[in-house]
Amino acid sequence: MTDWHASDALVARYTDGSLPDSDAWSLEKHLESCGACADRVSRSVRATAAGPALDSVRRAVLAAAPPRPVAAARTSGRNAGLPHSPGLPGSPGLPGSPGRPGPAVRLHAARLLWAAGPAVRGAWLPAVLLAVLGAVALGHWAGFEGSRPLLLAVAPLVPVAGVALSYGPHADPVHELAAATPSAGLRLVLARTAVVLAVSLPLLVLAGLLLPSSGAPGGAAWLLPGLALTLASLALGGWLGLRTATAVTGVGWLCAVLAPPLAAQDGAASEALVDRLSAYVGGAPAQGGWAAAAVLCAALLATRRTAYDRLERP
Repeated sequence: MTDWHASDALVARYTDGSLPDSDAWSLEKHLESCGACADRVSRSVRATAAGPALDSVRRAVLAAAPPRPVAAARTSGRNAGLPHSPGLPGSPGLPGSPGRPGPAVRLHAARLLWAAGPAVRGAWLPAVLLAVLGAVALGHWAGFEGSRPLLLAVAPLVPVAGVALSYGPHADPVHELAAATPSAGLRLVLARTAVVLAVSLPLLVLAGLLLPSSGAPGGAAWLLPGLALTLASLALGGWLGLRTATAVTGVGWLCAVLAPPLAAQDGAASEALVDRLSAYVGGAPAQGGWAAAAVLCAALLATRRTAYDRLERP
């Protein structure tokens, strides 16, 4: 329940279709947690000319639905606040395992993570794993001393690329359905960004810690730059779109970090890359600058949050 409820005028405008999209999405989001307003809106919609058609569709869907298994009925009853069933896996009523999630709950969480991140389901995750394994192999088995500098140069772009592949019709086959829900927009983008960070950060940090230093900054020195670049991409996405914004930030980072080492002469590219990374991500002043940039980008994103209500809508 919430302290705010939709007025009769708001419900009437929603019913006849005269309510602006932004207000309609806000009302639909409110209906997810307010049963009283949901009932009022449902009655108002059913009173229109579309009511009989909606009722017929509902009856057809219910008639075609398969019978609910007993376990599923018990689970829905538990979620509705009914007494716990001791025969359900992972139920708090199970003897010997109070409060512990069962295998079904853990499997559901894994499926939810998989469904929440289109980038995780595509080629992005294999590319991250290949980059991590390749860096470790170069550092330990091939004896390549520049493996950590190269990883530090590429690591900040991994979450940026994941963000670019997380939202939009180019990345999600059901984007039109997701973008039409009340939870679309910035909230959905941030949820999928969190999935990208949750997958990429542990892998890249572990790889950076395992690689030989070769005079480069620490293996986790890329974290604040990566966070700042990700937030900058999200902030610019409100103006340019996510793909263009991530391309701008990614190319800018690569030009700043890799251009001088590539122009170095006499095989000094590795030393030039280490010097460049030390200047950009090494030491407290550089890290403090990235932290300030991350805060600034987060504030800019907050002020531009409504732009995502119209971003790549169907």
